[in-house]
Parts: sequence; C-alpha cells; structure tokens
Amino acid sequence: MAAPVALTIFLLILLPAHHALATSAGDAQPGYADAETDTCGPALDLGGSSSSSSAAGAAGRRYGPGLEEYGGGRIVDITHAFRPGMPAYAPGATVGPIVRLKESMENGSDYNLSELSMECHIGTHVDAPGHFNQAHFAAGLDVDTLDLEVLNGPALLVDVPRHTNITAEAMESLNIPKGVRRVLFRTLNTDRGLMWKEGGDMSYVGFTEDGAKWLVDNTDIKLVGK
Repeated sequence: MAAPVALTIFLLILLPAHHALATSAGDAQPGYADAETDTCGPALDLGGSSSSSSAAGAAGRRYGPGLEEYGGGRIVDITHAFRPGMPAYAPGATVGPIVRLKESMENGSDYNLSELSMECHIGTHVDAPGHFNQAHFAAGLDVDTLDLEVLNGPALLVDVPRHTNITAEAMESLNIPKGVRRVLFRTLNTDRGLMWKEGGDMSYVGFTEDGAKWLVDNTDIKLVGK
C-alpha cells in the first residue's frame, strides 16, 4: 500500500542503497530519544580533559525540532544523528569525534570554532553515481553532479515486504503513479540497526535485479531511499 507524504529529503541513499534511513521519534520507524541533542562537545585541553563549564554549556544546547515549511509542505530531516564511535563502512576504518569545539570562548578563546572529522560513507548519506561504478567515477560523476531538484521535494512512502528483497512483482503490486519521482521504501533495515555494525552488514533488504529494472522501465522514479 502506498501513502503520499510531503517530505523534502535532506540525505537519502540512491540506487543501489546500502544503509537504512530513520525518521524522527514517534514515527513508524523510531528515531533516537535524544536525536535533537547537540553533539558538538567541548574542546579538549592538552591533557585530554575538558572544563566543567564548557562541558555543561555543550550539554545544555539543543538543536531545533528540524521541521520547516518548504513549498507548501513540511521538511522532515530523517538523518540519524552522527555520533563519535559510529562505525564506518570500510573494514578497519575508525571514526573519532565527529564534531568538537576546537576553540571555545568558555575556555578563554576569542571565538568558538568547531572541527568536523568523518568518513564520507557513514550514517545516513547519499551515494554518488561513481560510488560503485569506476567509469562514472572517472567521468567525474560525484555528489557535486547530483540534481538538488531531485533530492528535494514531495516523496511517496511505501510499505514493502520487510524481510525480503524488492522484486519486480513487489514493485508492480505497489501501483506507484506516473509522475512520482521520489520514493521511500519502508523495510526492516533501520530496526535491525545495520548502520551500527562494523565493517558493513550486507544482509540489508535491497532490490533484486528484476526489481530494479522494473523500477527503471516502468516508473518516473529518480530517487530511492530505504
């Protein structure tokens, strides 16, 4: 069964999709209880410790609800919070503090300066055309070439069999209307916590070859998330 929803997608995974997507707390797929907590921690001194005042300030800040109006619809950020220690996809890759205050006015600096450090293929993200295709990579088809008009706009949320890959038969049964360009497929990938398994768990629900071909040949879909 397909149900239209007014979503603007911030970060999604294009075909072939490899990681799960999460919604905000209270939706069908639960988010983290503290997903709005500011993860930008205080700067560390040379001894590796932080000041209590700076720590308290960082802990007290919170992001907004992440909801905005856009084109008559509601923007919903479905990105998982990036956190220190989040596993990276590549075997052996490690992730340290994602965001930290490198310079803090609470610690006597003249300014606040944050530092961002992370692997690109981590958490909720978008895959570039060249991610798994060397010819596309050599041709320069990276994330800079993605069309923002495709990445943002109304989307269709659909339920599919949760434990099995998406086949041509499953795609046909959804009766997705012509003109729909963005579809979110709700599976068990998020509930299984695959994003938090080191080295990349490849047992996610995805598309079979005939399912992907049916999508390309019979729909106007340009963006897929699952």
